[in-house]
Amino acid sequence: MDSQNTGSEREGEAATGKMARSVLCTCLGVLQLGRKTALLSGARFYSQSEAEPLTLKQQSDGIRRIILNNPKKRNALSLSMLESLRENILADVDSDDLRVVILSAKGPVFSSGHDLKELTSAQGREYHTKVFHTCSEVMTLIQDIPVPVIAMVNGVATAAGCQLVASCDIAVVTEKSTFATPGVSVGLFCSTPAVAIGRVVPRKVAMEMLFTGTPISAHDALLHGLVSKVVPEEQLEEETLAIAQRICKASRPVVALGKATFQRQMAQGRDAAYATASKVMVDNLALRDGQEGVRAFIEKRKPVWSHKAEKAHN
Repeated sequence: MDSQNTGSEREGEAATGKMARSVLCTCLGVLQLGRKTALLSGARFYSQSEAEPLTLKQQSDGIRRIILNNPKKRNALSLSMLESLRENILADVDSDDLRVVILSAKGPVFSSGHDLKELTSAQGREYHTKVFHTCSEVMTLIQDIPVPVIAMVNGVATAAGCQLVASCDIAVVTEKSTFATPGVSVGLFCSTPAVAIGRVVPRKVAMEMLFTGTPISAHDALLHGLVSKVVPEEQLEEETLAIAQRICKASRPVVALGKATFQRQMAQGRDAAYATASKVMVDNLALRDGQEGVRAFIEKRKPVWSHKAEKAHN
């Protein structure tokens, strides 16, 4: 039994040693894919009126704001919307200047989920496959990029829109926000939203949402772990930015390593998770910023981060 545990720990250590490089390679690989897709379909990132882009991207002081910008269609996650969102997430994702992403939406609906007009027989199986593949890619991308993603929600989030909230690392929502997976009522069970939702809320809560389509309130969403914080509408911007600014004060490579490690730990058993965490803590201490943080604490001063994944020692 002891030899089996030792073997498992060695395997975990070896895998952990490759984790940071694997996450970076994954992000860069998807980045290249995203850039190619943008060249092919950039003209589709606009609403039918061609007056407004489907998503808006703004960035300053390390904080990137991505805004779903099709309120007339309830910010439906059409294929074009998903592709535009993917491009906005991936743009310079490996830049040291990017520390956190805030995802929000214009209008009273955060997102109503997939555009059902794209899911009729007229489009066909191949197109439907592309829609769900792209959606899954965006949802996993949110969790795999090396910076935290915060959902800032003021309104309704249903089906894939609820999936989008569940996929984010943090979610700050207003008291009037609601969340639902009503696909069952239109003959399309919310199987893909269930992947993200089922990983953040208890099983029986997820099943009730999926089988009945009944919306849950912001406070119930907080109670069950779907969101992080519920605030009055007038405080939403302030509270979300405060969280983003606190993240920006931390070392970027330390946060990136922590996010990747946490994702892996959640899929592991207790002993394997501790083995992973212990190895990563040692790796963290080997970073220049890891040592700077320790020295700053001992010397009772603010740390001066390099925001580079450079080693202080082997």
